[in-house]
Amino acid sequence: MSDVIRIALSALKIAATVYVGLCILLFFRQSHMIYFPLAKVQVTPADAGLAYESVALMTADDVRLASWYVPCEGARGTVLMCHGNGGNIGDRLHPISLFHELGLNVLIFDYRGYGESAGKPSEEGTYQDACAAGQYLVAKRNTPPDKIVVFGRSLGGAVAADLAGRVKPAALILEAAFTSIPDMGAKLYPYLPIRLLSRYRYNTLARMEQIKCPVLIAHSRDDEMIPFEQGQRLFAAAREPKTFFELTGDHNEGEALTSPAYRQALDAFLTARLGSMPITSR
Repeated sequence: MSDVIRIALSALKIAATVYVGLCILLFFRQSHMIYFPLAKVQVTPADAGLAYESVALMTADDVRLASWYVPCEGARGTVLMCHGNGGNIGDRLHPISLFHELGLNVLIFDYRGYGESAGKPSEEGTYQDACAAGQYLVAKRNTPPDKIVVFGRSLGGAVAADLAGRVKPAALILEAAFTSIPDMGAKLYPYLPIRLLSRYRYNTLARMEQIKCPVLIAHSRDDEMIPFEQGQRLFAAAREPKTFFELTGDHNEGEALTSPAYRQALDAFLTARLGSMPITSR
């Protein structure tokens, strides 16, 4: 065997070892690539001038979750907010304030392992967390399901879609949501067999056919993390009645940069399902 062939074979062995190593690393560290919780909650709705209650939720598997309930005088409904995969509820004052201004009570919770919530995050765990929040609104706040709007952003879109598929809320709002984790992984790591390696699904696209309430999907063409095309696919899979709103700005700025037009679109969508805003919110 010539030296050239031996060198080529050695190089191939090294490349194969590195490739297999990357696959093994990805397989076992997926949770660290999906969840980015922060323990310290820096601000509360009071910092935005909103009265609120700290509420402890208990999940079906006995995990204690931290949440905030922000009441709105004369509310036309309640929004249950499922946030994204980073930070905690303290990073969501802008959407909390926006929905409050739109005449809704707000319930926002931290997934297990986020903020002051106990436990460690997992796919099934986040679904149970959202169910606990929904059950709290119905059982403790006497909120009929047809007065609940489920909202999910980014990874929270998959969680919100799962909840909306289990119950029938007044409406579902998905903002900057993805079709599935394997789809996202294939985009980020096209050189790896992500669909075979992925232990997480978060298959928002598959949930869409189970959802029987009106749906609003908002996405930006400039979203550098979750492709605009995935928002379009979710919209195509959703049942009527459905609405698509095109945001502007990147993944973390889209909602803020489109604020006036987005607010009008949200108000129109909510008015069709819950009636007009209370006078006190205008």
